[in-house]
Amino acid sequence: MLGDDEILTVTLSDAASGLRLDRALAEALPDLSRERLKTLIKGGRVADAAGTVLWDPSAKAAAPATLAVRLPAPAPAHNVAQDMNLVIAYEDEHLIVVDKPAGMVVHPAAGNLDGTMVNALLHHCAGQLSGIGGVARPGIVHRIDKDTSGLIVAAKHDKAHEGLAKQFAAHSIDRRYLALATGRPMPANSTVDAALGRSATNRKKMAVVAAGRGKHAITHYRTIEPLKGATLVECRLETGRTHQVRVHMAHIGHPLVGDPVYGRVKKPLSELLKARNFARQALHAAHLGFIHPVTGNRIALDSELPQDMRELLDELRV
Repeated sequence: MLGDDEILTVTLSDAASGLRLDRALAEALPDLSRERLKTLIKGGRVADAAGTVLWDPSAKAAAPATLAVRLPAPAPAHNVAQDMNLVIAYEDEHLIVVDKPAGMVVHPAAGNLDGTMVNALLHHCAGQLSGIGGVARPGIVHRIDKDTSGLIVAAKHDKAHEGLAKQFAAHSIDRRYLALATGRPMPANSTVDAALGRSATNRKKMAVVAAGRGKHAITHYRTIEPLKGATLVECRLETGRTHQVRVHMAHIGHPLVGDPVYGRVKKPLSELLKARNFARQALHAAHLGFIHPVTGNRIALDSELPQDMRELLDELRV
């Protein structure tokens, strides 16, 4: 023991010879994710029988061999579990999908230290959330903006987190948003392929940047219903970048209705928004589809438009 650390003694069999070190350890320690073990190796917490620290998770494992893995004592969670109402779209022992309301922040950060979805999940799941995101973001695999409503998945353990993260990285998650875009996009159905990066003039905003300067981003949109001064569109994300739908729609000249950052709404639509006290981007994460990271089953979930968007949509119908 070193302090409160726990030492795990691991014996690698002949079958592990030639495997990456992190993979060999993951097969020998099924309760620890490969991502967690990679972090432990890089942190100097894995050593061979002679006490030599093994620093490279990609190094080929020598087998048979006996290794020592030093697990740090669990860090106290800084986030407080809070009993808050959550709308659960799906839940099992591996993961949970929340239908998040507009106005709820996903995880604590400066200015929003509690009252977040993470605080609610810590209570609802009795602290059983994956640790890959650290104590600040337990269970969080992806995010949606504070004032965007809709479906978001969280992982209850590292294996589920790792499996979901791989699907997000491979862009195989089916994420579809319903949005009210200003004006009438032409063509009615198209694809926006434009890299995104931090705005050069406002670091709190994202912007379309030259290819190679930002992150590759693709949004497929289609018109669902023409409205008065606006259009109901479905946006399917091929990638999932910060503010992607909002920036891409603004880039083609059709910012989202009510968007306080990327859009400027003209009369009479601005007057309608003011009368309805609608002060957020009209964006809803309506569909989430993925392969369950543990069972392999296909999960496909839908969420109805929230009341504020439904009422606004009714007023804008031709």
